[in-house]
Amino acid sequence: MNLALHFLGVGSAQAVELGSSGAVLEHEGKPLLLIDCGPETLTTYLDAYAEPPRAVYITHTHMDHVAGLERLFYRVYFDAALKGTVRLFTHAALIPHLQARVADYPQVVAEGGANFWDGFHLVPCSRGFWHENLWFDVFATRHHAPQTSFGLALRGSFAWTGDTRPIPEALTEFAPAPAVIAHDCALHGNPSHTGVDDLTREYAEQTRGRMLLYHYGGVADGLTLAARGNRVAQRGERVALPSPVAESIVNPSGFA
Repeated sequence: MNLALHFLGVGSAQAVELGSSGAVLEHEGKPLLLIDCGPETLTTYLDAYAEPPRAVYITHTHMDHVAGLERLFYRVYFDAALKGTVRLFTHAALIPHLQARVADYPQVVAEGGANFWDGFHLVPCSRGFWHENLWFDVFATRHHAPQTSFGLALRGSFAWTGDTRPIPEALTEFAPAPAVIAHDCALHGNPSHTGVDDLTREYAEQTRGRMLLYHYGGVADGLTLAARGNRVAQRGERVALPSPVAESIVNPSGFA
């Protein structure tokens, strides 16, 4: 099917040199879905694809994952061909938080007459959503409070955890082998993020072998994670993905 995951950024909120964590699912080398939109994500995306994203999935509403949405709004609202067409997928439980974070500002444009969501096609979801004839699973992760962070999976192909503590039960269900697992990991865990020791304790060796670690604290931390035998995602890296299971495709014969 020729899918790839393009890591636009791999850093934690403080690791600005690594870029805000986010990625693009590509099909045949073309962007299919942007995952998260941090402060500088749009710039990185435009450098790679020369046009704004047509579809975005938001894992949670911390600013290093959503701060770029305001800039994306201005980019598409004033483009007649894009206004209202950029699909923004997110779990329904996040919409109040997303509204408070990026949309609840008076007079979003100085000229008036505009609502923030006029720039997008907002698609709330719960179990998942269809996009470009593919079914994407959405699952709860463990980050701060319950029902505030949700991962994404294309079953059999990849899973993106977003920020999370270990979630072995979810990944067993939504990321069976041979799916690639992009997993939040820092050197040291805390109540909101996974640490490298947590991986060893919570996941089987076979599962860890399919992981690419991101959302780490800097170049030196990434080197330390790699030295401990982990595969560490790099900013700008493209990773080939297995094809998803047939049940996740509307017309399997229509994809290469």
